[in-house]
Amino acid sequence: MNRQAQAVVLLLLGGAVLRASLSDLYLRYVKEGLRPFLIAAGLLLVVAAIMTLWYELRPVLTRSDEPADDHDDHTHHEPRVGWLLILPVLGLLLVAPPALGSYAANQSGTALNAPRQSDYPPLPDADPAPVSVLDYAARALFDRGASIGDRRVLLTGFLATGEDGRPILARMVLSCCAADGRPVKLGLTGDAPAGLPDDTWVEVIGRYSDRIGRDPVNDAEIPYLQVESWRPIPTPKQQYD
Repeated sequence: MNRQAQAVVLLLLGGAVLRASLSDLYLRYVKEGLRPFLIAAGLLLVVAAIMTLWYELRPVLTRSDEPADDHDDHTHHEPRVGWLLILPVLGLLLVAPPALGSYAANQSGTALNAPRQSDYPPLPDADPAPVSVLDYAARALFDRGASIGDRRVLLTGFLATGEDGRPILARMVLSCCAADGRPVKLGLTGDAPAGLPDDTWVEVIGRYSDRIGRDPVNDAEIPYLQVESWRPIPTPKQQYD
């Protein structure tokens, strides 16, 4: 691989990063807040590639005053392993993998950790109060539902199959990117969704339940939600918490 080939690969890689970060595709890989950094990285790659090409392809006359070099860069090639950079380029340009879903959730233990705070802010005033799966699970497990009370809550997540064959509600939580994605799981009781395949996204309305289950993967506690109603919804643009 010579420098011109390196520059072309770098240009393609930067363009692929920009394409993903300027659309919603990047949300399948990283958290929403990392978008500015992806755009900046893509621009830097493109600029570096253009500068390299400009240097390699500029007219010979502009370098006529430079000393001769028997070991000119054009006679040297970098290791062929550099061509492996084509793989992420093809992945970003040609393949659009789905976001982590029920399969990943069933392979990993629930990632709910005890919060540093000892109290929780009041729920939103709306009825039902919209809360995330992570927020409800933390309130139900570590606050024993005290900050929820008898309020109705509205949660959005995808369905997965629990150990007993009954559906659970889950949402993948990222620290940085999809590589560190971990599920937060909720057991469902009451009028739980039925007859829907895994990875179906649903909007669930319910109330706090003091029932606690166990995750078969890591034996962590899984809180439950008393479901009053539910409906399937389209897959949201932002699938991670």
